[in-house]
Amino acid sequence: MNHWVMDYETLINCFVAVFQHYKTEETKIFVVHKLRNDYEELLRFVNHNAYNSEWHISFNGLNFDSQITEFMIKEGSDLIGLDPERIAYALYLQAQDVIARGNNEEFPKYSERELSVPQIDVYKLNHWDNAAKRSSLKWIQYSMDWYNIQEMPIHHSTMIRTQEEIDTITTYCINDVKSTKAILLLSKEQIALRKTLTNEYNINLYSASEPRISKELFLHFLSQKTGIKKYDLKQLRTNREQIIVGDIILPYIKFKRREFNNIFEKFKSLVINTKETKGGFKYSVTHKGVKTDYGLGGLHGATKSGVYEAKDGMIIMTSDVTSFYPNLAIRNKWSPAHIPQKEFCEQYEWFFEERKKIPKKDPKNYVYKIILNSTYGLSNDENSFLYDPEFTMRITINGQLSLTMLYEMLSDGIPGSIPLMQNTDGLEMMIPASYKDKYLEICSKWEELTSLQLEHDQYQKIILADVNNYIAVHKAKEVTKEEWDTLKQKNPHHVFKEIGGKYLYSNVKCKGRFEFNDLALHKNKSFLIIPKAIYNYFVHDVLPEKTMMDNRNILDYCGGIKAKGDWKFIKTCFEKGKRTDDYLQKIVRYYISEKGCKIIKRNVADAREIQVESGKWMQTVMDEYQEKKWSDYNVNEDYYLEKIYKEIENVNKNKEKSQLSLF
Repeated sequence: MNHWVMDYETLINCFVAVFQHYKTEETKIFVVHKLRNDYEELLRFVNHNAYNSEWHISFNGLNFDSQITEFMIKEGSDLIGLDPERIAYALYLQAQDVIARGNNEEFPKYSERELSVPQIDVYKLNHWDNAAKRSSLKWIQYSMDWYNIQEMPIHHSTMIRTQEEIDTITTYCINDVKSTKAILLLSKEQIALRKTLTNEYNINLYSASEPRISKELFLHFLSQKTGIKKYDLKQLRTNREQIIVGDIILPYIKFKRREFNNIFEKFKSLVINTKETKGGFKYSVTHKGVKTDYGLGGLHGATKSGVYEAKDGMIIMTSDVTSFYPNLAIRNKWSPAHIPQKEFCEQYEWFFEERKKIPKKDPKNYVYKIILNSTYGLSNDENSFLYDPEFTMRITINGQLSLTMLYEMLSDGIPGSIPLMQNTDGLEMMIPASYKDKYLEICSKWEELTSLQLEHDQYQKIILADVNNYIAVHKAKEVTKEEWDTLKQKNPHHVFKEIGGKYLYSNVKCKGRFEFNDLALHKNKSFLIIPKAIYNYFVHDVLPEKTMMDNRNILDYCGGIKAKGDWKFIKTCFEKGKRTDDYLQKIVRYYISEKGCKIIKRNVADAREIQVESGKWMQTVMDEYQEKKWSDYNVNEDYYLEKIYKEIENVNKNKEKSQLSLF
């Protein structure tokens, strides 16, 4: 079967289309310009795609490229025989209309179900159109270490006159197609899952994000269970002006300590304006020297930074509530007010119980996990048929208070206990090893009271900067030699030890700025050498200098930056006392070098300027990867070492004596 990864470039008098076979290097290039007119051939090609159900795979194609394709299929035959620049201009006008609709937050002219050519949009699929994950193709190219993250070098309003300009546009378009194909390969499992779901439920989910999968499948099952048509369910919402929190707090919530009763009373007296939930409530509680912050979304707290190890008769317990937010709704029979309660709760619980029966390797296990976790979020989405902000607040507020009860029960019930962290759905606590059974007994009482379940594990060490940034090393577990070898191949950076014929493995979890492995592509992976060196220092006792000497991958030394709004990046260089400024593209990849230039962010509206890297540090732009000898990159290693040791000192700042023998 032939499917095509594709991209269009629409300029005022030139149109370029590139298609590459999804499995091979076969590439088709079409140009519409006075120097080369492939329009009729292009039209035959896309009609052939439509007739044979050959897919178009794109980045943001549903909202752009597919709209141009559909215009050509439905109305494009009228353009045959016209001057090629008139044809290009007609396609350009269509493109501008598509862009204007998007800017005005209007629906595309052609909905997905109307499209003649089936689509896979990796932008939609990965949810990069969501505000929290918003990412352009250039940013994803940077994130996956693509060799060339060049932006379109010619503005769309430019009159193209030469073959050289056409070649430049074509080369750019080919680069975008190849990188989109790379994203496709990274998304293979996700696409296979969507294919299975599409076939099973007869709902087109090929380009669906995880929240949309959750919405569509919950709608499907709920419609079957209630007998309410999908269309009618989609219209339902519960709109509220305010939520009286005292009316929705669970009756079992009780506290002994004054500090926890204070937060309890704050919540009981709270009236929430549903139009201002973000940042609508903030309160902090300090217990045993640990500050915990409460809001409308969840609680977060951590003790002072440091390295906490399970030694000298102490152990570190970590306990998480199993599917915390879904189970709060399931066990307490909560539902959005406009959805029949019995049917909603039965269906929601069915997903939870069914998932437990399915092996983790089965894609359906993942699907049910998506549904369970996304339903809570969809209840706070005005565009969702599950929208009822009171349902959301019941979960988040009672979740915080229930977890705080566990925190108090353990803290008071375990002599010598040291709270380390509390975060949304669980907590970490250092306790005397002799009290482990008591710890589990208290947890069982809490489970009986709340009808919730806890999952327990132990850490050997926590390297803590703050609640959002830490490294947690699990207690070592004995595994077979075969398992050990498999795990070592899959997770080489974790902890592996062979002692007396026993094979020990410790899983390691990194959070926040300490993450460096398998980062989601929308996240900023700048200067990965820094978290890698910090990790090796604290987990493997390797000095940062050694990590850097062993890692000469220049891309691990690169940072990425984005310009938004009125801001633009400028490369400022000084040579023989003369300053030269060159504008850079919106997304820039660079590293810190001994010699080079300064990258400055300038506001074109008011001329403000901010150095991307303040002080003495110079930068070298590397939007296009160039392979060189390490010495030829001219990397300023002092910059990276300074950042690494600053983070190490930040973690160790509360120690009486620093672990750093170098200082």
